[in-house]
Amino acid sequence: MGRLFAGTEFYQPANCERCGELEADCQCPPPPTPRIPPAKQTAKLSIEQRKKGKVVTVVRGLPAEGNDLPELLGELKTVCGAGGALKDEALEIQGKHLDRVRDTLQQIGYQVRS
Repeated sequence: MGRLFAGTEFYQPANCERCGELEADCQCPPPPTPRIPPAKQTAKLSIEQRKKGKVVTVVRGLPAEGNDLPELLGELKTVCGAGGALKDEALEIQGKHLDRVRDTLQQIGYQVRS
């Protein structure tokens, strides 16, 4: 990362704020991404039909930043006993599982709209 006086006699390389080492030599792990509390989020549930008559339960409205969507998808797939996928910040669970998904998200603390 360049500094204001890079390449001049006034240049001072940046140091890590946590360990004090030069940023190039720093071994600190990256800071954790802040999580949005589930109570402050609303999940929107719907049942959609895909090509060839496949039915999926879709969860939208949860941003990728501030959530661990792959972990949440895994939990929902386990509860429903079905497969699923993460597509464009939408969680898709194979089959009609609206009630199970709603109950699970409410237990975690999310607000749910159908």
